[in-house]
Amino acid sequence: MAIVSKSVPVPPLVPVKRALLSVFDKTGLIDFAKALADRGVELVSTGGSYKALKDAGLTVLDISEVTGFPEIMDGRVKTLHPAVHGGLLSIRDDADHQKAMADHGITGIDLFCGNLYPFEDVVAKGADYATGIENIDIGGPAMTRAAAKNHAYVTVVTDPADYEEVIAELDKNGGQSPIELRKKLALKAFARTAAYDAAVSNWMADQLGEETPAYRAVGGKLAEVMRYGENPHQTAGFYKTGEDRPGVATARQIQGKTLSYNNINDTDAAFELVSEFDPARTAAVAIIKHANPCGVAEAATLKDAYELALRCDPVSAFGGIVALNKTLDAAAAEEIVKIFTEVIIAPDADEAAQEIIASKKNLRLLLTGGLADPRAKGLFVKSVAGGLLAQSRDNGVVDDLDLKVVTKRSPSDRELADLKFAFRVAKHVKSNAIVYARDGATVGVGAGQMSRVDSARIAARKALDATETAGLAEPLTKGCVVASDAFFPFADGLLSAAEAGATAVIQPGGSMRDDEVIAAADEAGLAMVLTGMRHFRH
Repeated sequence: MAIVSKSVPVPPLVPVKRALLSVFDKTGLIDFAKALADRGVELVSTGGSYKALKDAGLTVLDISEVTGFPEIMDGRVKTLHPAVHGGLLSIRDDADHQKAMADHGITGIDLFCGNLYPFEDVVAKGADYATGIENIDIGGPAMTRAAAKNHAYVTVVTDPADYEEVIAELDKNGGQSPIELRKKLALKAFARTAAYDAAVSNWMADQLGEETPAYRAVGGKLAEVMRYGENPHQTAGFYKTGEDRPGVATARQIQGKTLSYNNINDTDAAFELVSEFDPARTAAVAIIKHANPCGVAEAATLKDAYELALRCDPVSAFGGIVALNKTLDAAAAEEIVKIFTEVIIAPDADEAAQEIIASKKNLRLLLTGGLADPRAKGLFVKSVAGGLLAQSRDNGVVDDLDLKVVTKRSPSDRELADLKFAFRVAKHVKSNAIVYARDGATVGVGAGQMSRVDSARIAARKALDATETAGLAEPLTKGCVVASDAFFPFADGLLSAAEAGATAVIQPGGSMRDDEVIAAADEAGLAMVLTGMRHFRH
Protein backbone atom coordinates (compact mmCIF):
# COMPACT_ATOMS: atom_id res chain seq x y z
CA MET A 1 0.00 0.00 0.00
CA ALA A 2 1.39 3.41 -0.99
CA ILE A 3 1.75 6.06 1.68
CA VAL A 4 -0.40 9.08 0.79
CA SER A 5 1.24 12.44 1.33
CA LYS A 6 -0.92 14.96 3.19
CA SER A 7 0.33 18.37 2.12
CA VAL A 8 -1.16 20.82 4.58
CA PRO A 9 0.27 24.08 5.91
CA VAL A 10 2.00 23.84 9.30
CA PRO A 11 0.52 26.35 11.72
CA PRO A 12 3.12 28.58 13.41
CA LEU A 13 1.15 28.51 16.66
CA VAL A 14 -1.11 25.78 18.06
CA PRO A 15 -3.39 26.26 21.10
CA VAL A 16 -2.73 23.74 23.88
CA LYS A 17 -6.14 22.74 25.23
CA ARG A 18 -5.60 19.12 26.25
CA ALA A 19 -2.51 17.38 27.62
CA LEU A 20 -1.77 13.70 28.22
CA LEU A 21 0.73 13.14 31.04
CA SER A 22 2.22 9.65 31.40
CA VAL A 23 5.66 9.53 33.02
CA PHE A 24 7.80 7.11 34.99
CA ASP A 25 10.13 9.80 36.30
CA LYS A 26 7.81 12.14 38.16
CA THR A 27 10.42 14.83 38.82
CA GLY A 28 8.68 18.20 38.45
CA LEU A 29 5.44 16.57 37.24
CA ILE A 30 3.11 18.13 39.80
CA ASP A 31 4.37 21.67 39.24
CA PHE A 32 4.23 21.22 35.47
CA ALA A 33 0.69 19.84 35.61
CA LYS A 34 -0.44 22.68 37.90
CA ALA A 35 1.06 25.23 35.52
CA LEU A 36 -0.84 23.66 32.61
CA ALA A 37 -4.08 23.49 34.57
CA ASP A 38 -3.72 27.11 35.66
CA ARG A 39 -3.59 27.99 31.96
CA GLY A 40 -6.85 26.20 31.22
CA VAL A 41 -5.38 22.95 29.87
CA GLU A 42 -7.44 19.80 30.45
CA LEU A 43 -5.33 17.02 31.98
CA VAL A 44 -5.46 13.33 31.10
CA SER A 45 -3.18 10.82 32.76
CA THR A 46 -2.36 7.15 33.34
CA GLY A 47 -1.51 4.78 36.18
CA GLY A 48 0.93 6.16 38.73
CA SER A 49 0.97 9.57 37.09
CA TYR A 50 -2.79 9.82 37.44
CA LYS A 51 -2.61 8.89 41.11
CA ALA A 52 0.14 11.44 41.80
CA LEU A 53 -1.84 14.22 40.12
CA LYS A 54 -5.07 13.24 41.83
CA ASP A 55 -3.35 13.11 45.22
CA ALA A 56 -2.00 16.60 44.55
CA GLY A 57 -5.59 17.85 44.23
CA LEU A 58 -5.61 18.35 40.49
CA THR A 59 -8.60 17.69 38.25
CA VAL A 60 -7.52 14.97 35.88
CA LEU A 61 -9.15 12.34 33.64
CA ASP A 62 -7.98 8.75 33.90
CA ILE A 63 -6.98 7.35 30.51
CA SER A 64 -9.67 4.66 30.82
CA GLU A 65 -12.27 7.44 30.78
CA VAL A 66 -10.92 8.49 27.39
CA THR A 67 -10.55 5.01 25.88
CA GLY A 68 -13.59 3.43 27.53
CA PHE A 69 -11.33 0.46 28.22
CA PRO A 70 -9.61 -0.52 31.46
CA GLU A 71 -5.88 -0.97 31.96
CA ILE A 72 -5.16 -4.68 31.51
CA MET A 73 -2.37 -7.26 31.55
CA ASP A 74 -0.48 -5.72 34.48
CA GLY A 75 -0.30 -2.37 32.71
CA ARG A 76 1.09 -3.75 29.46
CA VAL A 77 -2.01 -2.43 27.67
CA LYS A 78 -3.50 0.90 28.64
CA THR A 79 -2.68 3.55 26.00
CA LEU A 80 -2.56 1.41 22.84
CA HIS A 81 -5.97 2.63 21.68
CA PRO A 82 -7.36 4.71 18.76
CA ALA A 83 -8.75 7.29 21.19
CA VAL A 84 -5.15 7.98 22.28
CA HIS A 85 -3.26 7.61 19.03
CA GLY A 86 -6.00 9.22 16.98
CA GLY A 87 -5.86 12.20 19.33
CA LEU A 88 -2.09 12.39 18.88
CA LEU A 89 -1.83 11.70 15.15
CA SER A 90 -4.78 13.54 13.63
CA ILE A 91 -4.03 16.32 11.17
CA ARG A 92 -6.14 19.13 12.52
CA ASP A 93 -6.49 20.89 9.16
CA ASP A 94 -7.50 17.76 7.23
CA ALA A 95 -11.25 17.38 6.71
CA ASP A 96 -11.11 13.57 6.48
CA HIS A 97 -9.18 13.36 9.77
CA GLN A 98 -11.60 15.69 11.47
CA LYS A 99 -14.56 13.62 10.24
CA ALA A 100 -12.96 10.43 11.54
CA MET A 101 -12.43 12.06 14.92
CA ALA A 102 -16.04 13.19 15.06
CA ASP A 103 -17.38 9.81 13.91
CA HIS A 104 -15.41 7.93 16.57
CA GLY A 105 -15.60 10.43 19.40
CA ILE A 106 -11.87 11.20 19.44
CA THR A 107 -10.64 14.40 21.06
CA GLY A 108 -7.32 15.89 20.00
CA ILE A 109 -4.32 15.79 22.34
CA ASP A 110 -2.27 18.95 21.95
CA LEU A 111 0.58 18.11 24.34
CA PHE A 112 2.04 14.77 25.31
CA CYS A 113 4.36 14.58 28.30
CA GLY A 114 6.00 11.20 28.77
CA ASN A 115 9.22 9.52 29.77
CA LEU A 116 10.03 5.85 29.63
CA TYR A 117 10.49 2.88 31.92
CA PRO A 118 14.07 3.01 33.27
CA PHE A 119 15.29 0.10 31.16
CA GLU A 120 18.90 1.33 30.97
CA ASP A 121 19.16 1.76 34.74
CA VAL A 122 17.58 -1.60 35.49
CA VAL A 123 19.83 -3.66 33.22
CA ALA A 124 22.93 -1.67 34.25
CA LYS A 125 22.33 -2.98 37.77
CA GLY A 126 22.43 -6.57 36.50
CA ALA A 127 18.74 -7.38 36.12
CA ASP A 128 17.89 -10.89 35.01
CA TYR A 129 16.36 -11.56 31.59
CA ALA A 130 12.72 -11.58 32.73
CA THR A 131 13.12 -8.31 34.66
CA GLY A 132 14.81 -6.69 31.69
CA ILE A 133 11.97 -7.70 29.38
CA GLU A 134 9.32 -6.32 31.74
CA ASN A 135 11.13 -2.98 31.81
CA ILE A 136 10.90 -2.53 28.04
CA ASP A 137 8.39 0.28 27.56
CA ILE A 138 5.91 -0.14 24.69
CA GLY A 139 3.15 2.42 25.15
CA GLY A 140 5.54 5.20 26.09
CA PRO A 141 7.69 5.05 22.93
CA ALA A 142 4.58 4.57 20.78
CA MET A 143 2.93 7.73 22.12
CA THR A 144 6.20 9.64 22.02
CA ARG A 145 6.80 8.78 18.38
CA ALA A 146 3.19 9.52 17.45
CA ALA A 147 3.32 12.94 19.08
CA ALA A 148 6.74 13.69 17.59
CA LYS A 149 5.60 12.68 14.09
CA ASN A 150 2.63 15.02 14.39
CA HIS A 151 4.67 17.91 15.80
CA ALA A 152 2.90 20.15 13.30
CA TYR A 153 0.09 20.13 15.87
CA VAL A 154 1.37 18.38 19.00
CA THR A 155 4.00 19.41 21.55
CA VAL A 156 5.92 16.39 22.83
CA VAL A 157 7.80 16.72 26.12
CA THR A 158 10.16 13.89 27.11
CA ASP A 159 12.48 15.58 29.60
CA PRO A 160 11.59 17.32 32.88
CA ALA A 161 14.37 19.80 32.06
CA ASP A 162 12.07 21.19 29.33
CA TYR A 163 9.01 21.83 31.53
CA GLU A 164 9.99 25.39 32.39
CA GLU A 165 10.63 26.36 28.76
CA VAL A 166 7.30 24.90 27.62
CA ILE A 167 5.35 26.95 30.16
CA ALA A 168 7.35 30.06 29.31
CA GLU A 169 6.56 29.64 25.60
CA LEU A 170 2.85 29.14 26.31
CA ASP A 171 2.81 32.34 28.36
CA LYS A 172 4.74 34.19 25.68
CA ASN A 173 2.33 33.09 22.95
CA GLY A 174 -1.06 33.36 24.66
CA GLY A 175 -1.43 29.66 25.52
CA GLN A 176 -0.15 28.53 22.11
CA SER A 177 2.89 26.41 21.30
CA PRO A 178 5.23 27.80 18.59
CA ILE A 179 6.44 25.59 15.74
CA GLU A 180 10.11 26.20 16.60
CA LEU A 181 9.55 24.65 20.04
CA ARG A 182 7.52 21.78 18.63
CA LYS A 183 10.21 20.90 16.10
CA LYS A 184 13.00 21.06 18.67
CA LEU A 185 11.13 18.85 21.13
CA ALA A 186 10.16 16.39 18.37
CA LEU A 187 13.82 15.97 17.46
CA LYS A 188 14.65 15.29 21.10
CA ALA A 189 11.81 12.79 21.33
CA PHE A 190 12.93 10.78 18.30
CA ALA A 191 16.52 10.78 19.58
CA ARG A 192 15.34 9.54 22.97
CA THR A 193 13.36 6.63 21.58
CA ALA A 194 16.25 5.77 19.25
CA ALA A 195 18.71 5.64 22.15
CA TYR A 196 16.21 3.62 24.17
CA ASP A 197 15.76 1.06 21.41
CA ALA A 198 19.54 0.91 20.96
CA ALA A 199 19.93 0.04 24.65
CA VAL A 200 17.28 -2.67 24.39
CA SER A 201 18.70 -4.22 21.22
CA ASN A 202 22.29 -4.23 22.48
CA TRP A 203 21.21 -5.75 25.80
CA MET A 204 19.29 -8.49 24.02
CA ALA A 205 22.25 -9.19 21.72
CA ASP A 206 24.44 -9.57 24.80
CA GLN A 207 21.89 -11.76 26.57
CA LEU A 208 21.58 -14.04 23.56
CA GLY A 209 25.29 -14.14 22.84
CA GLU A 210 24.79 -12.55 19.43
CA GLU A 211 28.14 -10.88 18.75
CA THR A 212 27.28 -9.44 15.34
CA PRO A 213 23.52 -8.77 15.17
CA ALA A 214 22.02 -7.94 11.77
CA TYR A 215 21.53 -4.32 12.87
CA ARG A 216 23.64 -2.48 15.42
CA ALA A 217 22.39 0.72 17.01
CA VAL A 218 24.22 2.97 19.43
CA GLY A 219 22.80 5.80 21.47
CA GLY A 220 23.45 8.02 24.45
CA LYS A 221 22.27 11.07 26.35
CA LEU A 222 24.01 14.39 25.92
CA ALA A 223 26.00 15.07 29.05
CA GLU A 224 27.82 18.13 27.83
CA VAL A 225 28.31 20.31 24.77
CA MET A 226 32.06 20.69 24.30
CA ARG A 227 33.61 24.03 23.39
CA TYR A 228 35.11 22.19 20.42
CA GLY A 229 36.35 18.74 19.41
CA GLU A 230 39.91 17.57 18.82
CA ASN A 231 40.54 20.91 17.10
CA PRO A 232 38.87 24.33 17.46
CA HIS A 233 37.12 24.11 14.07
CA GLN A 234 35.32 20.87 15.09
CA THR A 235 32.09 20.73 17.08
CA ALA A 236 31.62 18.03 19.72
CA GLY A 237 29.32 16.68 22.41
CA PHE A 238 29.84 14.15 25.18
CA TYR A 239 27.13 11.47 25.31
CA LYS A 240 26.69 8.93 28.09
CA THR A 241 25.40 5.45 27.24
CA GLY A 242 24.39 4.45 30.76
CA GLU A 243 26.93 1.62 30.95
CA ASP A 244 27.67 0.94 34.62
CA ARG A 245 31.47 1.05 34.26
CA PRO A 246 33.58 3.25 36.55
CA GLY A 247 35.47 5.83 34.56
CA VAL A 248 35.33 9.31 33.14
CA ALA A 249 31.64 9.07 32.16
CA THR A 250 30.51 8.06 35.65
CA ALA A 251 33.04 10.03 37.70
CA ARG A 252 32.20 12.85 40.08
CA GLN A 253 34.17 16.00 39.26
CA ILE A 254 35.31 17.59 42.50
CA GLN A 255 36.93 20.70 41.07
CA GLY A 256 38.52 22.29 38.03
CA LYS A 257 37.52 23.49 34.59
CA THR A 258 35.13 21.68 32.32
CA LEU A 259 36.74 18.73 30.58
CA SER A 260 37.55 19.13 26.90
CA TYR A 261 37.05 16.51 24.19
CA ASN A 262 40.74 15.57 24.35
CA ASN A 263 40.68 15.55 28.16
CA ILE A 264 37.85 13.02 28.17
CA ASN A 265 39.52 10.80 25.59
CA ASP A 266 42.87 10.83 27.41
CA THR A 267 41.33 10.43 30.86
CA ASP A 268 39.42 7.38 29.69
CA ALA A 269 42.63 5.87 28.33
CA ALA A 270 44.45 6.60 31.59
CA PHE A 271 41.82 5.09 33.86
CA GLU A 272 41.35 1.99 31.72
CA LEU A 273 45.11 1.39 31.92
CA VAL A 274 45.48 1.89 35.67
CA SER A 275 42.45 -0.34 36.27
CA GLU A 276 44.60 -3.26 35.08
CA PHE A 277 46.42 -3.12 38.44
CA ASP A 278 44.71 -4.75 41.40
CA PRO A 279 44.83 -2.27 44.31
CA ALA A 280 44.87 -5.18 46.78
CA ARG A 281 48.25 -6.17 45.34
CA THR A 282 49.94 -2.86 44.57
CA ALA A 283 49.59 0.88 44.18
CA ALA A 284 49.78 1.97 40.54
CA VAL A 285 49.94 5.23 38.62
CA ALA A 286 49.64 5.93 34.90
CA ILE A 287 50.52 9.26 33.27
CA ILE A 288 48.90 9.73 29.85
CA LYS A 289 49.45 12.17 27.00
CA HIS A 290 47.51 11.96 23.73
CA ALA A 291 45.99 8.63 24.80
CA ASN A 292 49.42 6.99 25.22
CA PRO A 293 51.28 6.40 28.48
CA CYS A 294 54.27 8.63 29.22
CA GLY A 295 54.98 6.42 32.19
CA VAL A 296 53.38 3.70 34.30
CA ALA A 297 54.58 2.22 37.57
CA GLU A 298 53.53 0.10 40.52
CA ALA A 299 55.01 0.43 43.99
CA ALA A 300 54.25 0.16 47.69
CA THR A 301 52.76 3.68 47.75
CA LEU A 302 51.10 5.97 45.24
CA LYS A 303 53.83 8.57 45.82
CA ASP A 304 56.55 6.07 44.91
CA ALA A 305 54.57 4.82 41.91
CA TYR A 306 54.03 8.37 40.67
CA GLU A 307 57.71 9.26 40.96
CA LEU A 308 58.71 6.14 39.02
CA ALA A 309 56.07 6.79 36.34
CA LEU A 310 57.17 10.40 36.00
CA ARG A 311 60.82 9.38 35.67
CA CYS A 312 60.04 7.50 32.43
CA ASP A 313 59.22 10.65 30.44
CA PRO A 314 59.02 13.81 32.57
CA VAL A 315 58.98 16.09 29.53
CA SER A 316 55.89 14.53 27.93
CA ALA A 317 54.15 14.25 31.30
CA PHE A 318 53.80 18.05 31.43
CA GLY A 319 50.12 18.83 30.86
CA GLY A 320 49.17 15.16 31.04
CA ILE A 321 46.55 13.04 32.76
CA VAL A 322 47.34 11.16 35.98
CA ALA A 323 45.34 8.05 36.89
CA LEU A 324 45.66 6.18 40.17
CA ASN A 325 44.25 2.82 41.27
CA LYS A 326 43.84 3.72 44.95
CA THR A 327 42.51 6.56 47.06
CA LEU A 328 44.65 9.63 46.39
CA ASP A 329 46.52 10.63 49.53
CA ALA A 330 48.35 13.80 50.52
CA ALA A 331 51.85 12.44 49.83
CA ALA A 332 50.99 11.59 46.22
CA ALA A 333 48.99 14.80 45.74
CA GLU A 334 51.98 16.90 46.86
CA GLU A 335 54.11 15.34 44.12
CA ILE A 336 51.50 15.55 41.37
CA VAL A 337 50.88 19.29 41.78
CA LYS A 338 54.58 20.07 41.37
CA ILE A 339 54.14 20.03 37.58
CA PHE A 340 51.29 21.19 35.37
CA THR A 341 48.69 18.43 35.15
CA GLU A 342 45.35 18.62 33.34
CA VAL A 343 43.35 15.90 35.11
CA ILE A 344 43.69 13.53 38.06
CA ILE A 345 41.34 10.54 38.13
CA ALA A 346 41.17 8.06 41.00
CA PRO A 347 38.64 5.90 42.82
CA ASP A 348 38.67 8.38 45.70
CA ALA A 349 40.72 11.10 47.39
CA ASP A 350 41.11 11.78 51.09
CA GLU A 351 40.38 15.19 52.58
CA ALA A 352 44.03 16.20 52.86
CA ALA A 353 44.67 15.36 49.21
CA GLN A 354 41.61 17.34 48.11
CA GLU A 355 42.87 20.38 50.02
CA ILE A 356 46.21 20.16 48.23
CA ILE A 357 44.57 19.79 44.83
CA ALA A 358 42.30 22.76 45.62
CA SER A 359 45.35 25.04 45.50
CA LYS A 360 45.38 24.45 41.73
CA LYS A 361 41.94 25.77 40.80
CA ASN A 362 42.08 24.69 37.15
CA LEU A 363 43.25 21.14 37.89
CA ARG A 364 40.37 18.71 37.41
CA LEU A 365 39.91 16.04 40.05
CA LEU A 366 37.61 13.14 39.12
CA LEU A 367 36.55 10.44 41.57
CA THR A 368 35.05 7.26 40.15
CA GLY A 369 34.13 5.29 43.27
CA GLY A 370 35.90 2.19 41.94
CA LEU A 371 38.02 0.71 39.17
CA ALA A 372 36.92 -0.55 35.77
CA ASP A 373 36.95 -4.34 35.48
CA PRO A 374 39.56 -5.19 32.81
CA ARG A 375 37.92 -8.58 32.27
CA ALA A 376 34.39 -7.24 31.75
CA LYS A 377 32.71 -7.59 28.39
CA GLY A 378 31.70 -4.48 26.51
CA LEU A 379 31.18 -2.91 23.11
CA PHE A 380 33.73 -0.71 21.37
CA VAL A 381 32.46 1.38 18.45
CA LYS A 382 34.38 3.50 15.95
CA SER A 383 32.99 5.46 13.04
CA VAL A 384 34.30 5.19 9.50
CA ALA A 385 33.02 6.81 6.32
CA GLY A 386 29.58 5.36 5.70
CA GLY A 387 29.55 2.99 8.63
CA LEU A 388 30.50 1.83 12.10
CA LEU A 389 33.07 -0.68 13.26
CA ALA A 390 31.83 -2.51 16.35
CA GLN A 391 33.88 -5.01 18.33
CA SER A 392 34.03 -6.47 21.80
CA ARG A 393 36.20 -4.68 24.35
CA ASP A 394 39.76 -6.01 24.63
CA ASN A 395 39.30 -7.79 27.96
CA GLY A 396 42.32 -10.05 27.74
CA VAL A 397 44.40 -10.01 30.93
CA VAL A 398 47.96 -11.28 31.02
CA ASP A 399 47.45 -13.02 34.35
CA ASP A 400 44.87 -15.27 32.70
CA LEU A 401 47.13 -16.34 29.81
CA ASP A 402 49.09 -19.55 29.47
CA LEU A 403 52.57 -18.12 29.03
CA LYS A 404 54.98 -20.26 27.05
CA VAL A 405 58.77 -20.04 27.43
CA VAL A 406 60.30 -20.72 24.00
CA THR A 407 63.99 -19.92 24.58
CA LYS A 408 66.77 -21.96 26.13
CA ARG A 409 66.83 -19.60 29.09
CA SER A 410 63.72 -19.13 31.23
CA PRO A 411 63.04 -15.71 32.74
CA SER A 412 63.90 -15.18 36.40
CA ASP A 413 61.12 -14.43 38.86
CA ARG A 414 61.99 -10.74 38.69
CA GLU A 415 62.01 -10.78 34.90
CA LEU A 416 58.70 -12.64 34.76
CA ALA A 417 57.04 -10.08 37.03
CA ASP A 418 58.33 -7.27 34.85
CA LEU A 419 57.29 -9.09 31.66
CA LYS A 420 53.71 -9.32 32.90
CA PHE A 421 53.81 -5.68 33.95
CA ALA A 422 55.14 -4.57 30.55
CA PHE A 423 52.59 -6.60 28.59
CA ARG A 424 49.78 -5.19 30.77
CA VAL A 425 50.93 -1.69 29.80
CA ALA A 426 51.49 -2.56 26.10
CA LYS A 427 47.78 -3.43 25.83
CA HIS A 428 47.06 0.29 26.29
CA VAL A 429 49.74 1.70 23.98
CA LYS A 430 48.88 2.59 20.38
CA SER A 431 50.24 0.03 17.92
CA ASN A 432 52.97 -0.63 16.99
CA ALA A 433 53.78 -0.72 20.70
CA ILE A 434 57.08 -1.45 22.43
CA VAL A 435 57.38 -1.11 26.21
CA TYR A 436 60.61 -1.36 28.20
CA ALA A 437 60.14 -1.98 31.92
CA ARG A 438 62.27 -2.64 34.96
CA ASP A 439 61.33 -3.19 38.61
CA GLY A 440 57.62 -2.54 38.05
CA ALA A 441 58.02 0.68 36.09
CA THR A 442 58.19 1.66 32.46
CA VAL A 443 61.58 2.99 31.42
CA GLY A 444 60.78 3.56 27.75
CA VAL A 445 57.62 3.56 25.62
CA GLY A 446 57.46 3.51 21.83
CA ALA A 447 53.97 4.07 20.42
CA GLY A 448 52.09 4.34 17.16
CA GLN A 449 54.89 3.81 14.68
CA MET A 450 54.56 2.22 11.27
CA SER A 451 57.59 0.03 12.02
CA ARG A 452 58.05 -2.04 15.17
CA VAL A 453 61.80 -1.41 14.92
CA ASP A 454 61.14 2.34 15.03
CA SER A 455 58.95 1.90 18.11
CA ALA A 456 61.79 -0.03 19.79
CA ARG A 457 64.31 2.67 18.89
CA ILE A 458 62.04 5.49 20.06
CA ALA A 459 61.43 3.72 23.37
CA ALA A 460 65.19 3.27 23.82
CA ARG A 461 65.85 6.91 22.94
CA LYS A 462 63.28 8.08 25.47
CA ALA A 463 64.87 5.82 28.08
CA LEU A 464 68.25 7.44 27.44
CA ASP A 465 66.69 10.89 27.76
CA ALA A 466 65.11 9.86 31.06
CA THR A 467 68.43 8.46 32.25
CA GLU A 468 70.15 11.78 31.57
CA THR A 469 67.35 13.78 33.19
CA ALA A 470 67.52 11.62 36.31
CA GLY A 471 71.33 11.92 36.39
CA LEU A 472 71.83 8.16 36.54
CA ALA A 473 75.15 6.47 35.84
CA GLU A 474 73.74 3.63 33.74
CA PRO A 475 70.87 3.47 31.24
CA LEU A 476 67.44 2.70 32.68
CA THR A 477 67.11 -0.01 30.05
CA LYS A 478 70.07 -1.99 31.38
CA GLY A 479 68.64 -5.28 32.66
CA CYS A 480 65.08 -4.32 31.62
CA VAL A 481 62.48 -6.44 29.87
CA VAL A 482 60.58 -5.58 26.71
CA ALA A 483 56.97 -6.17 25.68
CA SER A 484 55.60 -6.05 22.16
CA ASP A 485 51.87 -5.81 21.50
CA ALA A 486 52.19 -8.08 18.43
CA PHE A 487 54.70 -10.56 17.09
CA PHE A 488 58.13 -9.59 15.81
CA PRO A 489 57.93 -10.23 12.05
CA PHE A 490 61.73 -10.19 11.88
CA ALA A 491 64.53 -10.47 14.40
CA ASP A 492 65.62 -6.84 13.91
CA GLY A 493 63.12 -5.41 16.39
CA LEU A 494 64.12 -7.98 18.96
CA LEU A 495 67.83 -7.28 18.45
CA SER A 496 67.18 -3.55 18.76
CA ALA A 497 65.67 -4.20 22.18
CA ALA A 498 68.64 -6.38 23.15
CA GLU A 499 71.02 -3.59 22.13
CA ALA A 500 69.11 -1.25 24.42
CA GLY A 501 69.82 -3.58 27.35
CA ALA A 502 66.76 -5.81 27.52
CA THR A 503 67.31 -9.30 28.95
CA ALA A 504 63.84 -10.81 28.46
CA VAL A 505 61.00 -10.45 25.97
CA ILE A 506 57.25 -11.01 26.04
CA GLN A 507 55.29 -11.06 22.79
CA PRO A 508 52.26 -12.86 21.29
CA GLY A 509 54.15 -15.00 18.78
CA GLY A 510 52.55 -16.30 15.62
CA SER A 511 54.94 -14.97 12.99
CA MET A 512 56.00 -17.08 10.03
CA ARG A 513 59.54 -16.39 11.26
CA ASP A 514 59.03 -17.25 14.93
CA ASP A 515 61.83 -19.82 14.70
CA GLU A 516 64.24 -17.19 13.42
CA VAL A 517 63.22 -14.74 16.14
CA ILE A 518 63.57 -17.40 18.84
CA ALA A 519 67.00 -18.39 17.50
CA ALA A 520 68.09 -14.74 17.57
CA ALA A 521 66.88 -14.48 21.17
CA ASP A 522 68.85 -17.55 22.15
CA GLU A 523 71.97 -16.23 20.45
CA ALA A 524 71.59 -12.95 22.36
CA GLY A 525 71.02 -14.80 25.65
CA LEU A 526 67.48 -13.46 26.01
CA ALA A 527 64.60 -15.21 27.72
CA MET A 528 61.42 -15.09 25.64
CA VAL A 529 57.82 -15.74 26.61
CA LEU A 530 54.90 -16.05 24.18
CA THR A 531 51.39 -15.05 25.25
CA GLY A 532 49.33 -16.24 22.28
CA MET A 533 47.28 -13.02 22.52
CA ARG A 534 47.79 -9.85 20.51
CA HIS A 535 46.87 -6.37 21.77
CA PHE A 536 46.67 -4.10 18.70
CA ARG A 537 45.25 -0.69 19.62
CA HIS A 538 44.55 1.69 16.75
